[in-house]
Amino acid sequence: MDTLRRKLFLGRHAAASETVRLRKRKSILYSKERCKTEQGAGLFGPDSYLTMFSIVLRIVNCFLVQTSFVPDEYWQSLEVAHNMKDTVQLLIWVPRLVQSLLAALADVKLYSIMKKNESTEIAKWVYFSQVCSWFTWYCSTRTITNSMEAVLTIFTLYYYPFQGTKTGNSSKYLALIAFAIIVRPTAVILWLPLLFFHFWQELKKLDLFLYKCLPPLGIQTREAKLEGTLAITSQDYDYQALISALNVVCSIWREASRFHYHLSEIESMCLTLGISLTIDRIFYGEWVMVQWNFLKFNVIQNMGSFYGSHPWHWYFTQGFPVIMGTHFPFFIHGCLLVPKKYRVSLIAVIWTLVVYSFLSHKEFRFIYPVMPFCMLFCGYSLANLKTWKKPAACLLLVANMSVVLYTGLIHQRGTLDVMQNVQHLCEDTPEKDEPSLFFLMPCHSTPFYSHVHCPIKMHFLECPPDLTGNNSYVDEADLFFEEPLKWLNIRFSGQASLPTHLVFYNVIEQKIEPFLMTRGYVKTAVLFHTHLPDGRIGSHIHVYERKMMDNR
Repeated sequence: MDTLRRKLFLGRHAAASETVRLRKRKSILYSKERCKTEQGAGLFGPDSYLTMFSIVLRIVNCFLVQTSFVPDEYWQSLEVAHNMKDTVQLLIWVPRLVQSLLAALADVKLYSIMKKNESTEIAKWVYFSQVCSWFTWYCSTRTITNSMEAVLTIFTLYYYPFQGTKTGNSSKYLALIAFAIIVRPTAVILWLPLLFFHFWQELKKLDLFLYKCLPPLGIQTREAKLEGTLAITSQDYDYQALISALNVVCSIWREASRFHYHLSEIESMCLTLGISLTIDRIFYGEWVMVQWNFLKFNVIQNMGSFYGSHPWHWYFTQGFPVIMGTHFPFFIHGCLLVPKKYRVSLIAVIWTLVVYSFLSHKEFRFIYPVMPFCMLFCGYSLANLKTWKKPAACLLLVANMSVVLYTGLIHQRGTLDVMQNVQHLCEDTPEKDEPSLFFLMPCHSTPFYSHVHCPIKMHFLECPPDLTGNNSYVDEADLFFEEPLKWLNIRFSGQASLPTHLVFYNVIEQKIEPFLMTRGYVKTAVLFHTHLPDGRIGSHIHVYERKMMDNR
C-alpha cells in the first residue's frame, strides 16, 4: 500500500514539475492577413488596385467625351472662371480631370457599399453596372452640378444606415446631404424619403435628434464618459430647467477644453451655408443666397419652362428609360430580387421621378443622381443570373460602349469644334485686323471665352427670361428665328457694324443667303455637328467670313 502511494505521489510530483505547453492559436482579429484586408497594402486602402483602375478608366472617359451636352456645362462653370486661368487648355481640362477623379472615387465607394453590406460577388456586378452605364460615361466627367450631385449621392449612400446596419455614421451622411443641398438645392428631393425612413426606423428617435442633429451642448448617452463634457442620462430629460443650466455650463467647459469636439448636423449645415454665402459674397460683390434664388426661379416661379417644357409623363416614358438604356430590364429584374432593406432606394427613385414630373421644364441630367441607386438593382440582377450571366454582361458592355463612343466623339461635337476654329483666328490674325464674330444660333449653343481666352469681339443672340411678368415678351433669339433676313437687315444696316465672321447652323443658310451675298460674306468652314438635327439645330455649322470688295 505504501509502495502504491509513493508511486502515485511521485507521478503527481513529476507531472507538476513538467513545463506546461500552451497551444499556439492564430488570432484572426489581429492577424497580418486581416490587417492587410482592413487597411490595404497600398495608398488607397483595401481596394487599391480597383481604385487605380477606376481613376485610369475615368481619365480615359474624360478624354473620350469631346462633345457638348447642355449650356450649363460651360456657362455655369467654365465661363465664370475664364479670367482666372492663363491658358485655354488648363481652364478646360483641369476642372474635368478633377471631376473625373471624384467620379472614380465614387465608383469605388459604390463597390464598397455592396461589399460591406452584401458580398464581394454582388459588389463586383454593381461596379460593373456602374462603369458600363452609357449615361454615367456621358455625364460623370462633365462640369455640371448634376455630376457633382451624383458623386455626393454615392458618398452619402456609403454612410447611410440601411435597415439592419448600425447608425453610427449618421452624422457623416447627414453632413454630406447638407453639402449636396448647398451644391444643388434640388438634392433634398432625392433624400427626403431616405431621411424619413431613417428617422422612422430609429428606435431612439429623441436620442437621434438630440445627439446627432442638435449642437452637442453636453448631453450624452447613459454610457458616455466624462471626457471634457458632463454626461446626463436619458432619464433626466424631464428636468428641462436643470438641463438648460447644465448645458450652459457644459458649453462653456467645452469651449474652454476643446477636447473631442465634433460638429453636429445643424452646425455642419450652418458652417457649409456660411462658406457658401462667403464665396458668393466675394464673387457677386454683395450678399446673395443662391440656393433660395435657385428654388425661387426654378420651382416657385417655374421660370425654367421659358427654356422648354415637356408633358408630365416625360420622365417615365422617355427620360428614365433613355438614361438607363440596356440596363433598364436588369433594373426591373433587380427590383424583384433585392432585400427588403433596399426598397427605400426604389421608393427614392420613384419619388424623385414623380416630384420632377410636376415641373414643366425637364432634362435628362436632372434625374442623373438617381443612377447610383439604380445600379444597385442592376448589380443584384446580374449577380443572380446563372445561365445568361455572361451573355448579359457582354450585351451591356458592347451596347453601352457603342453608345459611349458615338455620344462622346460624334454626336453634338460641332459647337466645340467651331470654338477651336475661332481660337485660331486669335492666333493668326494681325492686331490691326482684329476679327469680330456673331453667333446666329440658339442662345448659349457654344462655349464662349473659356474656349478662346483672347480679347476678340464676340456676340450671340440673347435670350434672358422676362422677370417682369410681361406676357408679350419675346427674346432676341426668337425674334431672329421668326424672320432671320429682316432681323439682319435691321441690325446691320450700316457697313461699319458688320462683324468679320458669322457662325450659324446650316438650317438658316438659305434664308439669309441674300444678306450674305450683298455683304460680301464667303463660306470658310463647314463643321459637322449631329446626325439628328432638330428645329433650329442643324446637322452642320457654317462659318462665313466677310471679304473686302474691290470697289471699297
